[in-house]
Amino acid sequence: MTNIPETGRSTRVQIRLVVIQVLVLSLLGTLGGRLWYLQIREGAEYAKKASGNHVQQVVQPAVRGSILDARGVALADNETRLVVSASRTDLMKMRDDGKAVLTKLAGVLGMPAKDVIEKVRLCDAETPQPCWNGSPYQPIPITDEATAKQALQIRERAEDFPGITAEPQAVRRYAAPGQANTAQVLGYLSPVTDEELQKAQDTASPYLRSDQVGRSGLEREYDKELRGKAGVTRYEVDNLGRVIGEAQADPAEPGANLVTSIDSRVQRIAEYELNEAMKAARKEMDRNTNRLYEADSGAVVVMEAKTGRVVAMASNPSYDPNAWVGGISGKDYANLTGKDSNYPLLNRAIQGLSAPGSIFKVIPTAAAVNAGHSFEGPYECSSSYSIGGQVFKNFESQSHGAISLGRALEVSCDTVFYRLAHEEWKRDGGNKPKKNAEDWFYKTSHQFGLGELTGIDLPNEVTGRVPDRQWKRDYWKANKDAWCKSGKKGGSYVEQIAYENCLEGNRLRAGDSVNYSIGQGDTLVTPIQMASVYAALANGGTLHRPTVGKAVISPDGKQVTEIEPEAQSKLPVTKKTLAEIDGALEGVATRGTAAWRFGGWPQDEIPMHAKTGTAEVYGKQTTSWFATYTKEYSVVMTIAQGGTGSGASGPAVRNIYNALYGVSPEGDIDKKKALLPTPQKTLPKVRTDGTIVSPKISKDPAKDQRDAAESEQAPDDGDGQAQEQGATTTTPPPANRDTRRRDARRRGARRGGGRQGDRPSGGGRTGDGRQGDGRPADGRRLGILRARRAAGRRAAA
Repeated sequence: MTNIPETGRSTRVQIRLVVIQVLVLSLLGTLGGRLWYLQIREGAEYAKKASGNHVQQVVQPAVRGSILDARGVALADNETRLVVSASRTDLMKMRDDGKAVLTKLAGVLGMPAKDVIEKVRLCDAETPQPCWNGSPYQPIPITDEATAKQALQIRERAEDFPGITAEPQAVRRYAAPGQANTAQVLGYLSPVTDEELQKAQDTASPYLRSDQVGRSGLEREYDKELRGKAGVTRYEVDNLGRVIGEAQADPAEPGANLVTSIDSRVQRIAEYELNEAMKAARKEMDRNTNRLYEADSGAVVVMEAKTGRVVAMASNPSYDPNAWVGGISGKDYANLTGKDSNYPLLNRAIQGLSAPGSIFKVIPTAAAVNAGHSFEGPYECSSSYSIGGQVFKNFESQSHGAISLGRALEVSCDTVFYRLAHEEWKRDGGNKPKKNAEDWFYKTSHQFGLGELTGIDLPNEVTGRVPDRQWKRDYWKANKDAWCKSGKKGGSYVEQIAYENCLEGNRLRAGDSVNYSIGQGDTLVTPIQMASVYAALANGGTLHRPTVGKAVISPDGKQVTEIEPEAQSKLPVTKKTLAEIDGALEGVATRGTAAWRFGGWPQDEIPMHAKTGTAEVYGKQTTSWFATYTKEYSVVMTIAQGGTGSGASGPAVRNIYNALYGVSPEGDIDKKKALLPTPQKTLPKVRTDGTIVSPKISKDPAKDQRDAAESEQAPDDGDGQAQEQGATTTTPPPANRDTRRRDARRRGARRGGGRQGDRPSGGGRTGDGRQGDGRPADGRRLGILRARRAAGRRAAA
């Protein structure tokens, strides 16, 4: 026996050793398996990735395709400029985040240091413009207007300007040929964002960090075709970043060219005439409010009647899209997005909503015939119409006796349509509607394409509104709580309306229907919708999808993809009804509410059709509408808070037609001066090298037309008295040729404006709110909202 403890292996020790051995062997096995996986199973893939760590990419931006008008004139193209850019990645490595370098750069460029520093900060919810909304890893352009001397200073003193580059680049240019701005149609570009990079990563058209992306207009709609594909050259580098070879090179592919249906000459005329009409309206007194018309916005559309192609589209206020090139300044951004400038980025031709007024009446006319009413009538055009004790007056309380629907269109008689709408409302059950009410007036609006998108190839179009029974229910559900909270019985006018809407806002009332029948109430349309409607009336009843793009031509010119016109539907009218409406609208231009604006027009050679409209808007001045068409074109103009249809918009629309057809103020046709008497059918000629032949365009087609009109109006009898008729004169020109021939035996040929023969019968009123001398008439403010609700409460089922 010994006191020394036994040191041999016990069972516990042996177990512990076995466990340790198993763990060690497991770890070695796992490590060996992982090494096998990395070296053998996935060895090739990881070798490829490892080599990629020694590859640097150099991106060569693709040249963006041009946007051309129908004849090949460039609306948007590219030009080479000296661009100074800053690498935010390099600047952020500096102690002061590059502020010293940027301040020094500002001195060379002659820019405030604050502006230069702001341009390289990243945009977020709390950072206002100017800021960079593109990728933070992409060079940020500081200016695209650097001089050769400035660029040379930066490059020669590269050590003083780390992270700064100065090099020639292709930069977008919005050419404005003939001063045709075309801003809202063209749109603008801005850098691609990280979010867009991620979203497009796995698509057929991924972005690179250097890409510029279309943000609105055609630049956005046809971005994929215009953008092309950037070139990428990959270089092998060592661990010091020195190039040791070229791994792969993918050449840049320039973008395709887009040919549009826009005619830059007509576009300039449309923009000019719209602007002049708005300026003239601001000089007119609104007798309802006793202040000058504001005429704060407007739009005009010129459309090919047989195809739906847009020849011109102007929106006012407008802007210069070149402001976005090279990064927009804070001042310019504020001007483009601020309330004071009235939001010029909006394309009011497709986004501007307004009640259509009387130009809408062609739709209830068709609806009435479809519902079984005779076109010939007769229908009583009384001075007023009563519903449940509420009186709805005709415009200025004029009465024309028993007339047809055609004559109701000519003189724009409201009470004829009041009667028809009220009768149909009662036939459908009134306040207790039938389960399957016909709702002819509302159904026909939808069939004319209202209340939905036209499908034009421009982004952000709005639908407008047809206030039918379904809309009333949906609108009531969405607003009931707010109405019930703010409404008050016996309160102010607004509170009383809210109270009534809370109780019965989901019901289609008699007052709703009669106001709807004359294009008032809750009805909303866009100019492009009404241009499509009137183009369909001109072409025999086919509604087309409006288009601006006409063809996409590959950079080498070998592949041409035409964008064909697309017929969407037929108007819900028979040939007989269509012919009757056509005749009535011709009567509007020759003896109705628009006759005083088409005095001297060669009606026999170029039949003109028109409809005037003056829409009331609660709390604002009236909206001017003027819708017209010939065999070749439809032209629709609107001016918000501009007054009456023929008074504010009429002269401008007439001048657009004068330019299209080469018509002088006296009605003579000079084909040599006609800009586009028939729509452009052929595409521009493409040279063998892929470039497109571009015809010359004058510096200002609008000025040319104005000068020609003034010279033709100069006296030729030596009396020295020239007739003044500028672009927006309110003095009516001579009467239509066919009117002169019909009335010559009774009154002799007409020479001046404001005579009884130049305006419809009925006390010297033109029918759209102007006196015979062209001045706005009094007395139209009828309290439409109050009348509509009151009539709905009192009307019998």
